Amino acid sequence: MLVDLIAVALIATAVWAAFAVRETIMLLAEPGRKVESAGNDLAEELGNAGDAASDVPLIGDILKQPLQSAASAGSGFADAGVSFQESVSQVANVITTALILIPVLFVLLLWLPPRLLWIRRSSTLRRLAEAPGGTDLLALRALTGPPGALAELPAPPGGWADAWRQGDRQAITDLSVIALNRVGLRP
Repeated sequence: MLVDLIAVALIATAVWAAFAVRETIMLLAEPGRKVESAGNDLAEELGNAGDAASDVPLIGDILKQPLQSAASAGSGFADAGVSFQESVSQVANVITTALILIPVLFVLLLWLPPRLLWIRRSSTLRRLAEAPGGTDLLALRALTGPPGALAELPAPPGGWADAWRQGDRQAITDLSVIALNRVGLRP
């Protein structure tokens, strides 16, 4: 359970850090927003000036044309600002995706195989424990495994192996509990 919590915490941290980096990268789009705003304002003001210049008698149309061209250039600045913002957003999205996927895949590669192996072993042992004669097989498994848990319990007269061979139910139950505890299962 502790390893599962650590894996989830690492994944959550990676996601949080990736979005923090994305927000920082998105700050780079601010000049693009300013250029867009300035370009829109310039285009609007030059368009208004062109409209006002067209009211001048005789040369109004001649004055209006360069002002309208300048207004179009202002719109071009605004479009450049929008394009810059979109580029920054795309870079931020790619980096965020990479910063999420790489650590998550790394954690999953380290955590998932042992976890799946544990699930397979524990489900096999659980089915074995519930099958007829399963406690005898679990007791045998405990006898053939590492002796650490056996050393902690007081041995029956003649030892664990002798008690198992003679069919001592208490010894078999104790040994099967040890086998289940080794994989983290409760009897």
